[in-house]
Amino acid sequence: MASSSRASRAVPNLAFRRLRGQRSPGEFAAVVRKAAREIGEQVSCDARYIGRVEAGEIRCPNYAYERVFRHMFPGLDLTDLGFTARERVRGGGRAPARPDAARSTAVTAADPAVEAAAQGTADSTDDSKNDEESDVLRRAFMTGGSATVAAASFGLGLGAVLSALPEPGAGPTGRRIGDSEVLAVEDAVRRIRLLDDRHGADGLYQRAAQPLRAAYVLLDAGLTARSSTMDRLQSGAGELALSVGWLAHDSGRVADARSHYAEALATARMAGDAALEAHAFSNASFLARDAGRHREAVRCAQAGQRAADDLGSPRLLSLLALREAGGWAGLGDRAGCEQCLGRAHTHFARGAAAADPEWMSFFGEPELEFLQAQCWARLGAWARAVHHARRAAELQDHRFTRNLALYRAELATSLAHGGAHDEAAEAGHGVLDLLDGVHSARIQSMVATTATVLAPHRGAEGVPTFLSRCETLLPRA
Repeated sequence: MASSSRASRAVPNLAFRRLRGQRSPGEFAAVVRKAAREIGEQVSCDARYIGRVEAGEIRCPNYAYERVFRHMFPGLDLTDLGFTARERVRGGGRAPARPDAARSTAVTAADPAVEAAAQGTADSTDDSKNDEESDVLRRAFMTGGSATVAAASFGLGLGAVLSALPEPGAGPTGRRIGDSEVLAVEDAVRRIRLLDDRHGADGLYQRAAQPLRAAYVLLDAGLTARSSTMDRLQSGAGELALSVGWLAHDSGRVADARSHYAEALATARMAGDAALEAHAFSNASFLARDAGRHREAVRCAQAGQRAADDLGSPRLLSLLALREAGGWAGLGDRAGCEQCLGRAHTHFARGAAAADPEWMSFFGEPELEFLQAQCWARLGAWARAVHHARRAAELQDHRFTRNLALYRAELATSLAHGGAHDEAAEAGHGVLDLLDGVHSARIQSMVATTATVLAPHRGAEGVPTFLSRCETLLPRA
């Protein structure tokens, strides 16, 4: 009911539609994402978002989108772009905060990175429930000093939906699944990805299970939904399974990650969703490589490339070629690895496309360099590994702390193996400096590996201090 009443009040945004001009919604979304990268923002803009803006469903964009739109159209304010001024949207008609949600906020010092993440979540609408939820989210983020506190917000979008549905197996209820439920699933995916970018997976994984369960309960209960709505829900649930699986992967829960990825792949196959299938195979290849199953990594990457062939996204094909390269490197096949790296560069050079999946926002030049570094490291070509890892760390936006820590950790390990012990210790210190705000078992394991390699070289400058810090800061095995 909420979505239908909101739609009835929506006024089409004709000013924004005029700014799009002759470009399709997908093409314009690609322009928005490109503009965001130019100013260091990260927005998950797709054709559906552009459609919602033009339909008037989004009366006022969130702060990240506002900065991007102002960059795209200098001199125009929100009202010139056809939006309602933020103070009018936020000013009235707001329901009081739910007591249980208010109690969930912590009383620790505010974390600026988490505050920035809060500003980049749900878009503003004139729906009082959404305003209330956004305010609760903002308070939870702004008063919470850790990813664990921030993760408490995961359930807000889907909590009410979940509570209104029966337990699995309880039989049909006649409830019609609509846009509001699908949007809640899609928003949960975006929130998880944003928090992971900032903080890493540890502390997020357990909380992320709730929206995933809600998504699949919706699938079970949604037999009366429209076919198009059901397709979106299946895709959203599959993407959510992949996001939760990644949190399990990054926090060292390999069996859990494998299960979630398999669930997403099954959902993709049932829905006939080639894009979701390619994503699932990409993640499965990555996990197999990390688990030492290198032939499986190659096969999964190749299957992902077959699924992605007709999707029109060179960047997706580039990433999948890099996944295959990592598998060949793990097998010690340098020729196979180099062939895949060449193919990855060819695809990457074709640039971004309107068909690039939303989840690939992380895949820019820093990630390209990082994945190459990993390949050369597995082949024992330490000088080349150092070159690419250093490039990845230099190019990475420092606001995305988790990836910065990851790239520096790869650099430290390659330097240590390559005999540059003092430089390795310096890079290792840089990673340890970030671990207070980043919780990733994978990164911690990489730092521990660097410490093991450096342990016999305590005479090198900086190494004793680095080893001492590792003993203090890293969890005991």
